[in-house]
Amino acid sequence: MKQRRNIRRAAIAASIGLAATLAPPALADNGTNTASLRAAVSATNIMKHLAALQAVADANAGTRAASTPGYEASAQYVEGKLRAAGYTPVRQTFPYDRYDTVSASMGRLSPSPRSYAYDAPDGFLDMAYSGSGNVTAPLTAVDINLAGDRASTSGCEAADFGGFTAGNIALIQRGTCTFRIKADNAAAAGAAGVIIFNQGNVDPGDERFALFGGTLDAPQAGLPVVSTSFATGAELAGLSNVSMHLSVNATVTALTSFNILADTGGRADRTVLVGAHLDSVPEGPGINDNGTGTASILETAIQLKASGQTPVNRVRFAFWGGEEPGLIGSDYYASQLTASQVKTHAVNLNFDMVGSPNFVRYVYDGDGSSFGTKGPNGSGLVEKVFVDYFKSQNLPTAPTEFDGRSDYSGFITNGIPAGGLFTGAEGIKTAQEAAVFGGTANVAHDACYHQACDTIGNVNTTVLEQMADAIAHSTLTFAMTTSAINGTSKGNGAGAVDLQFKGSKLLK
Repeated sequence: MKQRRNIRRAAIAASIGLAATLAPPALADNGTNTASLRAAVSATNIMKHLAALQAVADANAGTRAASTPGYEASAQYVEGKLRAAGYTPVRQTFPYDRYDTVSASMGRLSPSPRSYAYDAPDGFLDMAYSGSGNVTAPLTAVDINLAGDRASTSGCEAADFGGFTAGNIALIQRGTCTFRIKADNAAAAGAAGVIIFNQGNVDPGDERFALFGGTLDAPQAGLPVVSTSFATGAELAGLSNVSMHLSVNATVTALTSFNILADTGGRADRTVLVGAHLDSVPEGPGINDNGTGTASILETAIQLKASGQTPVNRVRFAFWGGEEPGLIGSDYYASQLTASQVKTHAVNLNFDMVGSPNFVRYVYDGDGSSFGTKGPNGSGLVEKVFVDYFKSQNLPTAPTEFDGRSDYSGFITNGIPAGGLFTGAEGIKTAQEAAVFGGTANVAHDACYHQACDTIGNVNTTVLEQMADAIAHSTLTFAMTTSAINGTSKGNGAGAVDLQFKGSKLLK
């Protein structure tokens, strides 16, 4: 998860202080004692599940990616454990389009010929769902702003392309609207290709300077679309009579995958949706990302059933498919809910990467107090349940942003309150984080994120135990509550949460 360092440092300090002063939420005072379930959900058992998922990957070309034999074997393992515990797991099948890059190149022919390396800091990347094409053409800048705060609506309106010469390559600046809108407007104006460069906000340390990976969120035929850094874009914009070569060769394959859903008893009109994605990236076994989340909610489901407790509210354990290609499974689930069914979902608890080796105990910023992106009504309460629990264990936490990089996305954009836990991905641990949480500063929270080395040896069992206890605590707390979660405006806020990411790729 990309982290805004200037905000993050202040947010960590604020959250540690806040944890000591917040009154426990009324929800936590429902008489539910979670100690027995927490004791039963052990890291020892979770590691056994992770060993099984590692064995699955080892037997299937090192991966458990969606629509592969490794994913099917992972699913069968989860389903077998759920059935043995007394559940009736159901598969929810969904279609999706998988985007794969075959080759891509970008070069400046004039003035001063130059080649740009793929995925290099001063190079370029193709946008997910770019069209394929091989183009040599003049470059035309579209309504860019390189002065002051560099606020930009470049390419967001058809009028931005007034006077644009059809057949040219459009140079567009990142800004307020989605990359898809920019690309569609460019296509309508007759562009032969699109280069979107980072916005270049005033602070050079801001993430809007570097090369970035983006997505158009759905296939677009015939128009190659790539991204590059602010420095590269600004250099191109400052030159005259620029001629560029742009090539993207990509495939889009229609596939299917599935989610696994397993329900407890309890009130179906107050469903507590406990989710973690089951798939890995194609490049590795995905044991931290997200075997740890999968194994933790699986063990919680097993031990909740074994406890003999009957939840007041139905708990639906959801093992999402297709998260890595772009939150496909969870988005599909959310998209199939009618307006009335949305209101039967009291809360979504999301657990993605809960055993990072150089960890921080991140809790999603449900009330928006740290990052300004507030979840639907009830999300702040979910955050408080986690923060107060960790406070009771004398464990510090830090907030993490609702930015759209995990499976909560489809729920908060449909008005369902959400929250959850995360221990860090490719973001670099700061000195302040190391002082608070231990570990090593200036090193990634998970140096094996999305790589073949994300094996069972990549898991920090200490934080895994702590996070698993919090997962058990939150699951049972919401399962047994008779209090309102959404407040009086249940279901309000649909579409109000503005997310920048779709999984690991930027939307805008």
